[in-house]
Amino acid sequence: MTESAVPRSRYIVFGIVSVVGCAADLATKQWVFQWRGLPRQGNEWWLWEPYVGIEPAVNIGALFGMGGGFGHVFAGLSVVAAVGITLWLFKFGAAHDRWLTWSLSLVMGGVLGNLYDRLGLWVQDGYPEQWSSGVRDWILFRYGQYTWPNFNIADSLLVCGACMLMLHAFWDRPQADGGPLAKPEAQA
Repeated sequence: MTESAVPRSRYIVFGIVSVVGCAADLATKQWVFQWRGLPRQGNEWWLWEPYVGIEPAVNIGALFGMGGGFGHVFAGLSVVAAVGITLWLFKFGAAHDRWLTWSLSLVMGGVLGNLYDRLGLWVQDGYPEQWSSGVRDWILFRYGQYTWPNFNIADSLLVCGACMLMLHAFWDRPQADGGPLAKPEAQA
């Protein structure tokens, strides 16, 4: 059985969503760090006090700050994820599924935004050495005495894309004839 070509529109969606997501992440990080300055005590600015605010932070680890000091490992994993996503979509045909294309596009935008930071492309002379592979975060949520670890647009893209993948896994069932999980769709 020959696999039909991936619709051109899926390449376009993937490219636009990934690039716009990454650009939004990098632009907001740049803007917040210029506006509020580098991370320091008491640098919160509240949108809805004391629940939702803006506070520059640098995460030298990964999820919730775990794995501090292994930023270059996380950068390498990001490159592997980016290559894997691209292959899954366009070589192995996942792009035939509109939902997978959108969810993996969101994930790719988040991967690229945080990879930029992990590679130290934002770090300037005089910044602490540990920031060289840290990710800039700025979104602040607090409820009572609990403060959620700061995050950024790339993290939001990653979480939304991952949630979409989980929903896809639960809702998409194999066909009765044992065929592929998702039927190729002819339109975008």
